[in-house]
Amino acid sequence: MRIFSGIQPTGRKHLGNFVGAIQQYVEGQQRAVDHGDVAIYCIVDLHATTVAYEPRELRERLYDTTAILLAAGLDPERCVLFRQSDVQEHAELAWLLCSVTSHGDLNRMHQFKDKSAQQRELVSAGLFVYPTLMAADVLAYRAHDVPVGDDQRQHVELMRDIAIRFNARFGAGADGEPQEVLVVPEHRIPAVGARIMDLQDPTRKMSTTGGSVEGTVYVLDEPAAITKKFKRAVTDSDNEIRHDRAAKPGVSNLLELLAVSRGTSIDEAQASMADARGYGDLKTAVGEAVIEMLAPVQERYAQLRHDEAALEATLAAGAEKARAIASDTLADVRAVMGVGPVAAG
Repeated sequence: MRIFSGIQPTGRKHLGNFVGAIQQYVEGQQRAVDHGDVAIYCIVDLHATTVAYEPRELRERLYDTTAILLAAGLDPERCVLFRQSDVQEHAELAWLLCSVTSHGDLNRMHQFKDKSAQQRELVSAGLFVYPTLMAADVLAYRAHDVPVGDDQRQHVELMRDIAIRFNARFGAGADGEPQEVLVVPEHRIPAVGARIMDLQDPTRKMSTTGGSVEGTVYVLDEPAAITKKFKRAVTDSDNEIRHDRAAKPGVSNLLELLAVSRGTSIDEAQASMADARGYGDLKTAVGEAVIEMLAPVQERYAQLRHDEAALEATLAAGAEKARAIASDTLADVRAVMGVGPVAAG
């Protein structure tokens, strides 16, 4: 079972990123090894160029993200960790996959609609074909398993469609039957914490771009800031601690965060609050649990972040491993598409 996932370097990493992606990455690296395969994780700086950005800040955030991933438990000896732009096969495969990607499918992508609405000066073509590059990221490694948050479900469905369409169009074998040139991947969405919501608006997901500063808990927030944000979290007026996403979004979000931080189920988190005197106790409990969960990550991050040469070396070593895998896929894709020279032998 080969695993692949990518993470944006833009913005400060928050609890939604940590729970929905980073924790899955750490769990996945050992799961892949146990299955005799590899987990591949990519910091997708090419994706970050599809919206307005500052080049210097992009590089700084990339180092921030690399250090957070390592601090959270990614081990370059047990997984492949690299920077997207260091492996040119991503960009080439994205262009080749455009031949089997429907314009209508891209036009229906929720994230394109949301992000394009925020662009006042230029809606780039890169933003439109972003999902095709995302598909190339995964398909280049013939990954089976794609750990993502719930908001990426639509993108994974599209990459599945692209792989199926590619195999049907270009993968016919000698007997005329479709061959699996590209692996059709499956998404892996966490059962708990797949969609962490803004503490000030629990109907919207926690985000560095569309959320509120007060409602977003960052991985590197000081304990006092985390406590303050949870104390001010929006709940409701009935003072009943019960998980019900539809009727009680704020309380449900807090219970999910409590469960994730403690490594328990939502039912267990709810049961642990049976003697609570009200929402104040719940907010205190969640704040303490989140602080305890993030403390070792913050400590390790502080040790790693200053040594940018070491971070670069880690990314370069990962890129070399990634390139060795992706180049084999590209050779097969080129061959079946009739692109480039005929392979020797």
